[in-house]
Amino acid sequence: MLPVVNVGHKSLGDYATIATRGLMEEIRRLAEPLAGKRVVHLSATAFGGGVAEINYTLIPLMADAGLDVEWRIIQGQDEFFNVTKTIHNALQGNPQGLTAEQEQIFMRYNAQNAAEFDDDYDFVVVHDPQPVSMIDHFPDSQAKWTWRGHIDFSTPNWDVFNFLLPSISHYDAAIFHMREYVPDARNLPECFIWPPAIDPLAPKNMALSPEDAAYIVDQFGIDVERPLLTQVSRFDPWKDPLGVIDAYRGVKDRFPEVQLALVGSMAHDDPEGWDFYNKTVAYADNDPDIFILSNLNNVGSVEVNAFQVHSAAVIQKSIKEGFGLTVSEALWKARPTVAGRVGGIVVQIEDGQTGWLVESPDECADACIEALRDPTEARVRALKGKEAVRRNFLTPRLLRDWLALFNRQLGNETAGVELASVAA
Repeated sequence: MLPVVNVGHKSLGDYATIATRGLMEEIRRLAEPLAGKRVVHLSATAFGGGVAEINYTLIPLMADAGLDVEWRIIQGQDEFFNVTKTIHNALQGNPQGLTAEQEQIFMRYNAQNAAEFDDDYDFVVVHDPQPVSMIDHFPDSQAKWTWRGHIDFSTPNWDVFNFLLPSISHYDAAIFHMREYVPDARNLPECFIWPPAIDPLAPKNMALSPEDAAYIVDQFGIDVERPLLTQVSRFDPWKDPLGVIDAYRGVKDRFPEVQLALVGSMAHDDPEGWDFYNKTVAYADNDPDIFILSNLNNVGSVEVNAFQVHSAAVIQKSIKEGFGLTVSEALWKARPTVAGRVGGIVVQIEDGQTGWLVESPDECADACIEALRDPTEARVRALKGKEAVRRNFLTPRLLRDWLALFNRQLGNETAGVELASVAA
């Protein structure tokens, strides 16, 4: 059997003072007819990246709502994850396609994982491309299968997408972050549109005092008396850490005391991560004010929280981004936030109102300089951003969306809760 991830326990009642009363009532109403239904989430890794972070909160809250839910991880060797990284990049627009051998490797590992999977569920939720073809091995499944794509599919490499399309077409539903991400392709199942969300009570997002944040970042050599810029993301070319370093250098010309932290996590399904980490270290060129840190430096959720809370500005200078949960994380902490004008980031930040949207290292530098020059105005924007996150991007809303979909798939009344959809 595929390994099960232990997600612990969470209580919906703990969110009652954060989410609106109406939303909590919707959740209870939608959960009632689903009591005892069996749900499994399938993904490639239990740590590193937004999917894992979402699942560690979503799954225990589904359980507290009365569903019998678990999370299982597919298995693979480096040859498989090298192929899936190529697929990931291609679906976000990289022209490099797959060789016949790579296609064979992908299908072989999906078949092997399917052989270790017991299709005894009411709902199967498959996250991202890595396990997408497991469904091909269950033609008589009684479960409702949903594929959840977490990346930017707006300009896919069509050769690679069409390689996956026969598998995707077998699903009962597909979910994308934004309407613009739904590929213009035949044979897609009905597609639903909703963004991901952050857990406001997780260690990464819970309330942390400025004093505690300063104490924590001080342990990593940061001078807490000098301004800090931080980007939290994987070491990945789409996150553009090299562009962040260029922006920092532009800021340093005006604010020589500024420091930069690039904080990431290394995931086993991202074999390119180490290569780009090393490239980032080389690009920093031994600058003593650039701190490049990861989970291997004991940077965990609380430490990430501290870096974000302590920062004069949080950056997410992505050049491609499925959504970018780190933006909502920074805004939830009421931090001035500067981010790339791409993908799901534009849904989270209203430029000039709740943060800054930028398209180049120079624009990123200018925005950071503006935040450093006028921290009072930057704080006003950030507080508006926090309220926008409260309304739209917290986990109870995400749970509500899933419960509404499950009810819809069973033909149950959804009590007026509407889901945005795109007909196949």
